[in-house]
Amino acid sequence: MARFYRFAVSSALLLQSLACASPEPCLNGLCQFTRNKLASRTVASELGPQLSANCNIYGPDDTEFGSCTARYDPFFTPKIQMVVQPASEEDVPKIVQYATANNIPFLAMARRHGMTSTLSEFDGMQIDMSLLDKIEIQPDGKSVVLGGGVFAKNIMEKLWNAGYVTSSGSTSCVGLLGPALGGGRGRLEGFYGVVSDSFLKLNVVLANGTAITVSETEHPDLFWAMKGAGHNFGVVTSLEMKIYPRGVDTWYYKTYIWTQDKLEAVFQASNDFHNDGNHGGHHLQEMAFNMGSYTIIPDISETEGVIFWSFVYRGSKEEAQPYLDAFDAIEAVSSEEGNVPYPEIPGVSGTGMNSALCDYGLNHVHYPAGLKVWNVTTQRQIYDLYNEKIRQYPEFQRTTVNMEDYSHEGVDAIDPDTSAYPWRDRGLLSFIAVTYDPNPSLDAAAIAWAQETRDLWNAGAPDLLPSTYVNYAHGDESVESMYGYEPWRLEKLRGLKAQYDPDNLFSYYNPIIPNQNPRSTAEENFSKGRSIGARSRGRGQ
Repeated sequence: MARFYRFAVSSALLLQSLACASPEPCLNGLCQFTRNKLASRTVASELGPQLSANCNIYGPDDTEFGSCTARYDPFFTPKIQMVVQPASEEDVPKIVQYATANNIPFLAMARRHGMTSTLSEFDGMQIDMSLLDKIEIQPDGKSVVLGGGVFAKNIMEKLWNAGYVTSSGSTSCVGLLGPALGGGRGRLEGFYGVVSDSFLKLNVVLANGTAITVSETEHPDLFWAMKGAGHNFGVVTSLEMKIYPRGVDTWYYKTYIWTQDKLEAVFQASNDFHNDGNHGGHHLQEMAFNMGSYTIIPDISETEGVIFWSFVYRGSKEEAQPYLDAFDAIEAVSSEEGNVPYPEIPGVSGTGMNSALCDYGLNHVHYPAGLKVWNVTTQRQIYDLYNEKIRQYPEFQRTTVNMEDYSHEGVDAIDPDTSAYPWRDRGLLSFIAVTYDPNPSLDAAAIAWAQETRDLWNAGAPDLLPSTYVNYAHGDESVESMYGYEPWRLEKLRGLKAQYDPDNLFSYYNPIIPNQNPRSTAEENFSKGRSIGARSRGRGQ
């Protein structure tokens, strides 16, 4: 470990270290100079004097390195050579400038929940944003300023206790910005849209180390891109978001467990509930979120999945009941209900800090699909496949097939051209997570099962082009499925990449432009973007 306030560096050493951090200029853009294998002590001696007192640098030999690099899903793991923890926003541009000058790939993260295969292409410096955790409600009570390392649980609790809410992802332990830069699905989207719809401004460090503010009035083209494709453009050190009065004191929840013979009735009732995908005026805002899964509950059966389903309603049981009558009519193995404050809703609906979704260290081989309506026949096929695979591979017993259904009025109310998030018409979000202890001998079977499940969902919706919520992507999906099939969307994004990240340094998280070489300036990567960037940039700002 290196804590920089302990460094007593002479002026001569500082000048020497800064010289070491500045290699010969790369005049043709094709240089392969790198200092990626530097020891953490060397990085600390060179970079440390430039940073604030409480920053840390860890290398593989430091005891803190393991906890800083442990991942929710180790199946696709970036190779981390060193960890740098900025203690202030002002540290981040200096870290990025140092990494860029030394041709060290860098990757910013907070909670390490990313699950995409593209992360495994990374080999370099992790910028650990977890110390940037400020939550500052503004005096007018209309917005909050958040550090780049904040996560859902802390935001929900602090705002709620002060009388407010804001949009965040549905799982307590996940960072805010990871999901939000990909749009961000969450329990409040029926009221306020996806998480990025509540952005007011972002403080962003670009690939060259320049710090800029991005909003509707400053760099509005980049602001558009950050709302749905933001992982491709910069490191967000802080942001300002809208906040809203918290409303009712408690939310009502109800969970059900059904056996497989009720499957058809459950999905038909769900389709009736959201009017076969036509959300207008029917899937009301207050029934904020319902989600189900096929899962093994050993006390019921170790070889046959059950259907677990959870509903959360912003209000009382009496107000929610008319929308649950159809589900109450389906005989359940068990059910549970209650009223709790909003920050406790994740804990009672399966996405809290103590849920399986927050357990680190298990493989989660996943594939998603975006839908408008449940194909009941397909859901039966996927369930039967689930049981077949559990019997064949008992090691996969912790696998879940997940179906998420969000209230959608707030999402529909926003012009889809105003952000890079392309899937406002897909209210249903499905994914399988084949879950097991790391074991390479099982990997091929896990991938095959996950792919087959995804393909069944897509085949069951033949009128829809396959869509991929970028935060749930496996990593081998097409860029169109992640960022939209409308040609202008990718044209605009490529143009913005040419403008803001011409070397494609931000290319490890489901990139718009594949990562061939993170320092590449290959003209073919950007020629199309440069030519159309100017004319497409004006749309959707």
